[in-house]
Amino acid sequence: MSDIDFISVDKFKTLMAINSRINSSYNDVNAMMVFILESAMQLVECESSSLLLVDKADGSLSFAVALGPKGAEAKNVPVGKQSIAGWVAQNNQPVLINNVADDPRFFTDVQIKTGYVSHTMIAVPMSVNNEVIGVIELLNKSEHRRFDNTDLKLLQLLCEQAALAYYNATNLKFVQDEVTSLQDSISAGSDYHSFIAKSPAILDLLHVVEEAAKTSSSVLITGESGVGKELFAEQLHMKSNRRDKPFVRINCAALAPSLLESELFGHVKGAYTDASSNREGRFEMADGGTIFLDEIGELPFELQAKLLRVLQEKAFERVGSSETISVDVRIIAATNKDLEKMVEEGKFRNDLYYRLNVVPLRIPPLRNRKEDIEPLSLFFINKFRSETKKNFTGISESALARLYDYDWPGNIRELENAIERACVMGVPPCIKFEDLGLIVNEKSEESSKTDRFSMEFSDIMDGNDMSLKTATDTFKKKYIMKVLEMTKNNQTKAAKILDIQRTYLARLLNELGIR
Repeated sequence: MSDIDFISVDKFKTLMAINSRINSSYNDVNAMMVFILESAMQLVECESSSLLLVDKADGSLSFAVALGPKGAEAKNVPVGKQSIAGWVAQNNQPVLINNVADDPRFFTDVQIKTGYVSHTMIAVPMSVNNEVIGVIELLNKSEHRRFDNTDLKLLQLLCEQAALAYYNATNLKFVQDEVTSLQDSISAGSDYHSFIAKSPAILDLLHVVEEAAKTSSSVLITGESGVGKELFAEQLHMKSNRRDKPFVRINCAALAPSLLESELFGHVKGAYTDASSNREGRFEMADGGTIFLDEIGELPFELQAKLLRVLQEKAFERVGSSETISVDVRIIAATNKDLEKMVEEGKFRNDLYYRLNVVPLRIPPLRNRKEDIEPLSLFFINKFRSETKKNFTGISESALARLYDYDWPGNIRELENAIERACVMGVPPCIKFEDLGLIVNEKSEESSKTDRFSMEFSDIMDGNDMSLKTATDTFKKKYIMKVLEMTKNNQTKAAKILDIQRTYLARLLNELGIR
């Protein structure tokens, strides 16, 4: 009789569904382990479950996940090899015990420290290539029943798939970590941006960069989002005597606070659930070179003290370790937040702020350095003409005037997006006014700019009706018709230029009577 014969049709279907879900969860090892245990409890109908991982070095076990009434407390109790789980791991054999207290292998520490009494148990090894990587335990069959062979067979089938999935997931994460580390390590020689500038404001800042690069002092780069703070950090590194060493970047806002400490300072094996090996942090990767901490205003308050120590002592400990690591790293930080205000509000340490702000660099927004608009635009045209396979050679005067009139709240990043859109929508050889799709806020005090309105005042009048709603609707109608004309009535492209949803554009066409 096969294993399948022990299983009802419903439970077999459930097992297949669980197997499918397990094999789609490789990107989140912790979530996958919780799901495995929840699934096991569902299949055999029990009160508690746990997954213990085996330490390859000494064969000891530790709780990775524990579910049930006292799961959180059980996780903190170390489990010796002289236990039921230890025996299962050492012998690679499952056990079914319906009177746990009478089993000589029963490890009582967990029960004593949590107060949770174990009556019945199934423990099954998770093994890959005959090597045990963990043990799943299920405790106390529901309604004071006894576990049976069907429960055991179900758990064995689940563990076969769970072991392989867990093994693959942890290996995948290891490879991903290694790839990330490699990318960071080689970034100093292969991942710099071109620096384009013509305005006196930026040329003056580059002179400050030249002087600051001669030292190892900390630099704090501030400015609106999209002004190019990372490019200045790159210039500081490339012009310094650290140029041949790593330039390591990390965005403090891109990672969850729970992961950021490990990402910055590394961790040791066993520091938390899926820490299956030691891992270098970004500060170790940057040793001898420069670390760029973007969005420093997002650094959790509890990590700010650890960063301050690195600034002062050039030393730190990995997560889960007491061993001090020393590094020689130049720190460049950047933010679009008002750190002084955050200091006043108690959200940012004042001592850390002053240590970071040794050399301040304030990058002006693009609207305050419009001399850079034309060279930047030509640079982006050259970049995107190859990507779009359109041979653009320049930009028309009317289009350039539109770029100068625009306020650029998104700064250089927004300019790049506008040029990319124009290259996609436009027709060579030149980017034209209508290709940009920018709406400019005209300033009444400069009467000469009124010539640049796409429609005169009379164009938005509707007979004697001078209500604001009528004028607004008339403007919307004519503007949308112009964009549709540009896109040859392609509503998807028109919606993209208008920066609205395709469904909303369809509604506007109906409301405004556009056919």
